[in-house]
Amino acid sequence: MKKVFKILLWVVVGLVFCGTFVFLYLNSKDEEARYATVRPETATIEKSTVLTGKIEPRDEIEVKPQISGIISEIEVEAGDLVKEGDIIARIKVIPEASQLSSAQSRVNAAEIELADARVKHERDKALYEKKVISREEYETSEKTWLKAQEELSAAKDAYTIVREGVSQYNASESNTLVRATITGLVLDVPVKVGSSVIQANTMNDGTTVATIADMNNLIFRGNVDETEVGLLRVGLPMNISIGAMPELNPTAVIEYISPKGSDTSGANTFEIKAALQLDSAEGLRAGYSANASVILAKAENCLAVPESVVEFVGADSTYVYVQAADSVSYERRTITTGLSDGIRIEVKEGIDSTAVLRGEKLK
Repeated sequence: MKKVFKILLWVVVGLVFCGTFVFLYLNSKDEEARYATVRPETATIEKSTVLTGKIEPRDEIEVKPQISGIISEIEVEAGDLVKEGDIIARIKVIPEASQLSSAQSRVNAAEIELADARVKHERDKALYEKKVISREEYETSEKTWLKAQEELSAAKDAYTIVREGVSQYNASESNTLVRATITGLVLDVPVKVGSSVIQANTMNDGTTVATIADMNNLIFRGNVDETEVGLLRVGLPMNISIGAMPELNPTAVIEYISPKGSDTSGANTFEIKAALQLDSAEGLRAGYSANASVILAKAENCLAVPESVVEFVGADSTYVYVQAADSVSYERRTITTGLSDGIRIEVKEGIDSTAVLRGEKLK
């Protein structure tokens, strides 16, 4: 019994050994490599890039007051359409004590001069009627009296302007009325009733009462990386996609490329501006984020192959594997490549449209 058991044990060990040997032998054999085949095709290859930016009005006008004071009324709010000359706000003037005192003093002096001129004129009139003085002397005193009247009127008007900011002769054109300087959309009104405002002068820029822009004249403003800016040129068309309005896909034309780069998050970029071509800007808002797709280069009706079948060696050597006459083996062949879109690449020389190329390896 023991002898039979030993024989069986040795048989099992032998089978395990033989099975292991056969398994290792089969796995050590090289499998026959099989590849998918690819044929060149005629195609149009475009190299494009996508720029990020915003939709902005070409010009945003900041409307500033012509006089300092306090906002007493605001006639518009953000989103309103205004025409050139429309009243945006009214300003209440807070006069300086010294200016007010000087204007009042001028009025008093003008009243004194007028009273003196009137007395002299009345006296000369009586003397002229009695033929005591000449007509020339009489007319001179009359002119002096009329000038004194005009000076008093001017002094009173100057006093009114200092005190109220409004002239009695042209109240409709008063500096206290802040008017729109262009026709467009009110983008922002950064002041409120009661806010103090300062007129623009050589010492400061003045207080902005409202910002107005023509929303029918829009541009795309974005940035392009320094590696691609050399491929752009003024007049190049772009396709714009606006995230907030996916149904609107306007075109644009590049009209400005900055000659100087700027450091943006560690990358050197250049600003570009492109004029939007729109039939209507209805619904568009200033500051919408947008992407611009621009074709940097294009090769039409060229021989193209998938870039995955091309072998790149060094900086300027490219090869493909062309199926040999036996339809089993492949031969390495040098080609000259052109434009690539990242998926397909242009082949200028080395193969023709009848070539069968080695593609991805099949399992």
